[in-house]
Amino acid sequence: MSLDVVILAAGKGTRMHSSTPKVLHPLGGRPLLQHVVDAAHSLHADRIVVVYGHGGEQVPSAFAYDRIRFVRQEPQLGTGHAVQQALPSITADHTLVLYGDVPLTRTETLANALRERDGLSLITADLEDSTGYGRIVRDGSGRVLCIVEERDASPAEKAIREINTGILAAPTTKLRAWLKDLRDDNAQGEYYLTDIVERAVADGEGIHTVQPTDTWEILGVNSKQQLAELERVYQRTQATKLMTGGVTLADPARIDVRGELNCGQDVSIDVNCVFEGKVALGTGVHIGANCVIKDTTVEAGARILPFCHIDGARIGADARVGPYARLRPGTVLAAHAHVGNFVETKNAQIGEGSKANHLSYLGDTTVGRNVNIGAGTITCNYDGANKHQTVIEDDAFIGSDSQLVAPVTVGKGATIGAGSTIAKDAPAGELTVSRVRQTTIKGWKRPAKKAKP
Repeated sequence: MSLDVVILAAGKGTRMHSSTPKVLHPLGGRPLLQHVVDAAHSLHADRIVVVYGHGGEQVPSAFAYDRIRFVRQEPQLGTGHAVQQALPSITADHTLVLYGDVPLTRTETLANALRERDGLSLITADLEDSTGYGRIVRDGSGRVLCIVEERDASPAEKAIREINTGILAAPTTKLRAWLKDLRDDNAQGEYYLTDIVERAVADGEGIHTVQPTDTWEILGVNSKQQLAELERVYQRTQATKLMTGGVTLADPARIDVRGELNCGQDVSIDVNCVFEGKVALGTGVHIGANCVIKDTTVEAGARILPFCHIDGARIGADARVGPYARLRPGTVLAAHAHVGNFVETKNAQIGEGSKANHLSYLGDTTVGRNVNIGAGTITCNYDGANKHQTVIEDDAFIGSDSQLVAPVTVGKGATIGAGSTIAKDAPAGELTVSRVRQTTIKGWKRPAKKAKP
């Protein structure tokens, strides 16, 4: 069976109080709409059609990289009208309708709805408080008769707990026929997609209903409060997946995964850590508290101490980082390398066993094996217009408070005396020192404060 997916994403989101279209607000580090698009991809949809409206071209622009067809709904005349706008783009045997602000529906739930090939499939849910939702009206034998929106519902209908989520699937040919007959004679003056249920019943079609495992699967976002609530749901599910896979979390309520986090065996993560983009943690890795790690690979046995910020780095086996270190894009630490407190790196390759333990900046730098970089060392890599490279070869020793003015090379086994400014290549195996001669001025007195009048 071929499948097209229509995603309705034209709503304004007035209660979000934001100029950003509702479906572009982030959940788990990705736009709400991206979660729904990913669900469609997981179902192997032949085509994804997104119906957008409010926010203009912001929505298509945000997804220019993805294989999606965008259709604009203007004006917005209801959900039925929105799907009508998508019909010219739909060619598959079956059509699934999703919502861009309902981000957490499981693929398994959607697949269950698609198992019914002939009639109309609805995803419904039983809620303690069904306020705001359309109600599923059934006859005495339990067959679905129609869906009544709350504004049009009688008191008896409002008491019904089974609600319509809006998610539905149907054969495309039948969906076209049902949509053609929609009318706007209701309290909203809109074309309700839910009215196709009555059309299907009138045609003698069976109405198949599926319920999600968890209620949060069908919850939508209409306010910042609801967005925050679903964020916590999402993070709880991520924490559960990690722990099920063997990861030790100091507190499952204090981890944020805002992308993709893959972990080996015996990984432990302390509290208040944030993972963004694609992060891979090898076997036995330990992440200390309050770290932010983005687009980074950490190999087996490495330890990231608390309060580190790591972005676009590769950290070798049994390396140690932090506390309070910042590794910027292009940083590569070899096995057993150490980068310590208040050290910043960028485009820096640090060799096996090398150490920069305190208060240093290493930018556009290649460091060999077993190098010691003293506290306060700075690679002066930027001349105001261009970046230049510093090379520190194996077994070199850089004394504290040294400035290496790029482009410059420190040879193998060389020693740089503390407090030196090195602007020329330092030869291998030699001590290079650059200091002003120390002078003592005898009898010098510190200036004294003038007495106040």
